[in-house]
Amino acid sequence: MTARRLRCSVAAELAGDPMEASAPPADRWLLVEHAGPWGRHAITESNLDPVVAAELVRWTRTHRARVGLIRRPGAPHRTLKTGRWYLADARPGREAIRTGWYSAETQLLDVLGEPAPGEPSEEPIYLVCTHGRHDTCCALRGRPVADALARAFPERTWECTHIGGDRFAANLVVLPHGLYYGRLQPQHALEVVNLHESGHVDPRWLRGRSSMVAPAQAAQHHARQAGGDTRIDAYRVLSCEPQQQGEWLVCMVGDGGGPVEVTVRAWLHDAGRPLTCSATHPDRFRMFDVRWVRGGLVDP
Repeated sequence: MTARRLRCSVAAELAGDPMEASAPPADRWLLVEHAGPWGRHAITESNLDPVVAAELVRWTRTHRARVGLIRRPGAPHRTLKTGRWYLADARPGREAIRTGWYSAETQLLDVLGEPAPGEPSEEPIYLVCTHGRHDTCCALRGRPVADALARAFPERTWECTHIGGDRFAANLVVLPHGLYYGRLQPQHALEVVNLHESGHVDPRWLRGRSSMVAPAQAAQHHARQAGGDTRIDAYRVLSCEPQQQGEWLVCMVGDGGGPVEVTVRAWLHDAGRPLTCSATHPDRFRMFDVRWVRGGLVDP
């Protein structure tokens, strides 16, 4: 008899898969209210207008962007007469959100234009992945987190489609900053959001920031560990340059404006297991080792 396979989030937690530097890339985010049902591939398999869906996919590829379908936690699957959209810029120093309404899906194409329609919004957005058709872990672990956040922050909380990193469920993204958090229980999610409201990140669960490349995410993680500064904008990345033998030199601005340099090394780790619930073959994932941190934090 074949042994039952562990769900991907359970297996990753037991294996101690590191979460840092695992935020997928996205400088911009378009969120579209869509009550469902959501297909496995949300944009192309959720009954969106095919022309609109194709243009949304093209936009993600040409603008280093991500499109997500959203709905209120607990909302039934139904046809919306009007839906909300959000356009978020997650780039450091440019963080912003615009929002508006659409009654026809073709109106979403106007949102992609310059300048975008709608009105600016000062409210952060809390996205919890609950996309069960993409990965069961996201639904099982994500829905309790979404429900808890919705009770505390009903206007800011949305369930959303796949955001990456199923094995780290429950996953939360905070916009406009594009901050990814993983392995959250409901109480942890409330702590994360309360810290965010005070201008800080929670390093225990932080996966990274979507507007940063993975080596920069890793370097910022190690700088936070060494220096202890949890402010959202701490350790601003100035440059991220590849070096020899898979190493990267990341230059940041530290506390007081002084320079901080971190060298990290990337390597592939053989997990020896499938990384998602739907995968059928063992896979590898990229990890980062810190080589040194300097700039008043840790001696080289």
